[in-house]
Parts: sequence; C-alpha cells; structure tokens
Amino acid sequence: MDTKHIPLTQGLISLSPIFVFLVLYLVVSLIIGDFYKMPLSVAFISASIWAVIIDRGKPLSQRIDTFSKAAGSANIIYMIWIFILAGAFAALAKEIGAIDATVALTLKVLPYQLFLPGLFLAACFISLSIGTSVGTVVALVPLAVELAGSGSGNVALFTSAVLGGAFFGDNLSFISDTTIAATRTQAVAMNAKFKANVKIVLPAALVTLVIYGFLGSNCEAMANVTDINYWLVLPYLLVIGLAIAGVNVTVVLVSGCLTACLIACASEGYGLLDLAGYMGAGIDSMGDLIIITLLSAGMLGIIKATGGINFLLEQMTRKIHGARGAKASIAALVATVNICTANNTVAIITVGSLAKKIADHYGISGARTASLLDTCSCIMQCLIPYGAQTLLAVELAGLSPGDPWPYLYYPWLLAVAVALSIIFTRPTSVYGRGAFI
Repeated sequence: MDTKHIPLTQGLISLSPIFVFLVLYLVVSLIIGDFYKMPLSVAFISASIWAVIIDRGKPLSQRIDTFSKAAGSANIIYMIWIFILAGAFAALAKEIGAIDATVALTLKVLPYQLFLPGLFLAACFISLSIGTSVGTVVALVPLAVELAGSGSGNVALFTSAVLGGAFFGDNLSFISDTTIAATRTQAVAMNAKFKANVKIVLPAALVTLVIYGFLGSNCEAMANVTDINYWLVLPYLLVIGLAIAGVNVTVVLVSGCLTACLIACASEGYGLLDLAGYMGAGIDSMGDLIIITLLSAGMLGIIKATGGINFLLEQMTRKIHGARGAKASIAALVATVNICTANNTVAIITVGSLAKKIADHYGISGARTASLLDTCSCIMQCLIPYGAQTLLAVELAGLSPGDPWPYLYYPWLLAVAVALSIIFTRPTSVYGRGAFI
C-alpha cells in the first residue's frame, strides 16, 4: 500500500480530534472517578468541532460536507437501523414480560451459578453461528441484564460476558465480515486462517470461561420461580433462534417485534396503541446512541480525509526488524487504526494490503497474518468505549460505556495470547526482496 508522505506536524494535527476526545472523556472520567459525569455526546461534539476546524484550506461548507458524508455512509445508516429496531424490541419485550418470562424459565431449568459462564458460552456460540458481534449483543444483553437482576449478579459483569463472547465469534466465524476481509486481503483460505486463529483464541476463551465460572459460583438467585406464561418466552426464543440461523439482524428484530405484539394482544390483552407506545419509548431511548454514532463517524471521516490514517501507516512501518517485529507491527497497526475508525472491518481493509507486503517481506504466512489482523482488530473493538457493540450493549443495559471495562477478561487474555504467540514465534529464514513501503 503506497501512501503519500504526511509530515509529522500535519499527521499529529490530523489525529488531534482523537486526542481531544480521549482527554475529554477518558482522562476526565478517570480523574474524577466517574464515567457518568462527562457525557459521551459532549466529548464527541467537542472533538467533531475541532476536526472541522483543523481541516484547513477548504471552505467551511466543504469541511461540513466531508463530515456529513462520513456520518451518513451506508454502513452508519444501517447501524442506526439496527439501533432503532433493537430499542423497539428491547422495550417491547421488557414491558410485556417476555424477558422476565425467559429469565424465569432459565431459573427453573438451570442453577443460578451457571448463568454467568453460560452467557459467555451462549454468546460465543451465537456469534460463531451468525458471524456478527452486534447481532449477538442485541440478542443476549437484555437477557443478561434481567438475569443479573434476578439474583446477586453485577449487571456490568454479566454484560461484559456477552461482549467478550460476541467478539469470540466475530473473530472466528467463517461468515464474519472481519474473517472475510482478513482472508481476502491476505489471499488465504478461510480454513487456514481458522486453524491459525483457533490456537490463539481457544486458550483465552477457556481461561475466561473458568474466571466467569468462579465469579458465577458466588452468585445466588433471590427467589424461586413458580408461575410462567410460556407464550411470552416465544418472542425472545425466536430472536435467538433466527440469529443462530444466520438471518439478517434487521429481519430478526422486526420478526421479534411482530411476534411480541401478536402474543401480547392474544394472551395478555394489550392494546395496539399501548404496544406502539412501548416501542416508541424504546426508540427514543436510542437517541443518544444514534447521535454519538453520527458524530464519531463524521469525526473519523475528517481524520481520514486529512491524512491521519496514512500518517499512522507510514509511521508504524518505518522501523521493523525481523519476523517478530513484523508481526508486532501488523498487530499494532491494525489495533491503532481501529482506535481511529472504531470499526474492525474497516481497520482490516485499511491496513490489509500493507500488512501483506510486510508479511511477504519477512516470510510470514498469509494465514498467520490474517489471524493477527482479525484478532487484534476484534480485541481493540471490544475494548474501546465508543465502539458500536459496546455503545449498544451499555445502552440496552443502562450502563456507562466505562462500566464493563473491569470485567472484559476475554479481550485482555486474548491480547496476552497474541503477545505470547509473537514472542515465541518460530524464526524463519525466508525473506522477500526489496522494500515493502
């Protein structure tokens, strides 16, 4: 990937909106010890205004046009569709008692101590089946919140178990967009990438499962469940079943809403206007999340247009020594670009061709490179508090974006597994010829 040289000063200025956001949200929140005090939307609007200011040499209308095109891209609008439908279904299912009925049934079938590791396993299985972390979050977070509330569980802990498991499948699934992007950019078969990937991912997942099992053993159910309207379980089971079947997430959520409305009218006597009111309230609750998504996408669009991404690519590939250094560079590169784009698929596509040049030059297999790209982008996407998956999860759970952080054991363990795999990599004597920059 050949990139135009970006001077140091220009590159740092292009990336400065990220620094503004990090200082206003993360640093301020850490200093005062409260992630609720600084609204995420205020941090993003401040960083977005700064992004428009630094895009110098163009009329204001053109700078705003750059921001607006990035914010209004097809991927962002599709994500907003999901947020709207997720808000409608979550509120509807909660108000008619569908989630409570599902929790009651679970309490009747399983001991409460298994809920936390069970949620992580369920998230791993669903995400592996459907290939999307967002769909898994939509399907399981409302259930996780109610399961935590039915006993002595911590809502942030239960939500983090879903988030970690969601990225397990996002990373490994054959139909995940990150897997497709990673294998295509490296011209490698998916099964080869899977074999290289699972050696890193599986140990981290197993250790995470043990940790959640230990933490879950300390939880106790608050009460025994007796009466259950099993019909109310159907909308939630339908959503999970369709998700596992790989149905498009928008179709899944629309189907869930329709089924919930039909059952609520038939078995509980709800009126259509009441149900519409519940869905409307759920949609309204997604307002902040939609605003944050638009602002972050527009800000990141200006960063890319002003050369910030190209600057990162250039700076992070200047000094690479040996296969270990090359692998570490690829891992750091895709993770850093993911911070700037807040989208793991986009990060993989952005650095994919350059990663292939580095890999070819240092004799790193395509499967190994694809695995690094996919895994490291998923790690960072899970950890950043402004990633779409985290924002959606905390919105559904009523949490602050920083609340799941102390309990995100899986991405941190996965990062350790990646580091160990790089450190103990087998040296190779096969090197490509020529420069790769």
